[in-house]
Amino acid sequence: MSATVILDANQFNDLEGFYTTIYGLMDWHEDWRPAHNLDALNDVLYSGFGTEPVILVWQEAGKSKTELGLEATRLFYQNKIDQGKPYNVTWAQEQLDALNAGEGQTLFDIIVEIFQSHKAITLVFQ
Repeated sequence: MSATVILDANQFNDLEGFYTTIYGLMDWHEDWRPAHNLDALNDVLYSGFGTEPVILVWQEAGKSKTELGLEATRLFYQNKIDQGKPYNVTWAQEQLDALNAGEGQTLFDIIVEIFQSHKAITLVFQ
C-alpha cells in the first residue's frame, strides 16, 4: 500500500516556496536541510519520502503551472546568466533561447519530469 502525500500549491507561489513546501513534507534528520535547486530535488527524491511507494497529490497544480511557467522560468535562466560563475552561462542561454522559441521546458515541466522519473512516486494532479 502506498502512502499519500499532499502538495498544496496554495502554500507557495514561486520556486523557493515550492522547495520549502515539498521538503517540509519529507522526513529528514533534524540537522540536515537539502539545497534549494533542481539537482538536489532529484537527489532527495530517492529517499526523501522513504523507500516505499508514495502517491504525491499536487493540489491546485494549474496554479503551479502558471506560477512556475514561462515568466518564472525566463527569470530563472536570466538570473543564472546575470550571475555568471559558478553557473554555465552558455547552457543557461541555450535553455532561455529554447524557451523563448517555444521549445524549452518551464520550471513546472522540469519538476514534473523529475517526479515522474522516480518509479516509487505516483504523481496525481488535482
